[in-house]
Amino acid sequence: MLGRRRKFRLDSERLILRPPMHGDFNAWVALRLQSKEYLTPWEPSWAEDHLSRRAFTNRVYWAQRSINAGSAVPLFLVRREDSVLLGAITLDNIRRGPAQSGTLGYWTGQPFARHGYMREAIAALVHHAFADMDLSRIEAACLPENVASRGLLESSGFKYEGVAQSYLQINGRWRTHVLYSALRLDRRGRTQVG
Repeated sequence: MLGRRRKFRLDSERLILRPPMHGDFNAWVALRLQSKEYLTPWEPSWAEDHLSRRAFTNRVYWAQRSINAGSAVPLFLVRREDSVLLGAITLDNIRRGPAQSGTLGYWTGQPFARHGYMREAIAALVHHAFADMDLSRIEAACLPENVASRGLLESSGFKYEGVAQSYLQINGRWRTHVLYSALRLDRRGRTQVG
């Protein structure tokens, strides 16, 4: 008899990190709409159906398939005290074999930015990636002018590695990004990551 897979969940002091569920649709749409102007300069352009139920349903199914396949860990940040959705974090492009690495991406709804929630989420997910998934390297990238994201990565133990020209399409244009990484066995200086 096949056993049922346990639902994926990470806990931190103030947060529950879990995959999106169908019941999150209304809260997700409301937070994305409320934060649209805040997020637009830092994200790929939204598809016409970005906020549709169908697109969200596809997101839920993709999240579960990705976790089961070990190719990505897409999680919502839910505040423990009142179950409010705060944003999302994803460890994507997980590569095994000699690489043992993944790419970190995240967003926070505007009302919840600069309260330390994403730093807490990054610490929990990076620890899981190093301790439980046996990854060796986690990469992240952001726009050079995104001072808040750069500070978040640096305060989370990520080290600057360089620049990638025309790295991603952000807000409709190919944009250069600055690259950061966290290593499980980091010899580049002291770090608290993982």
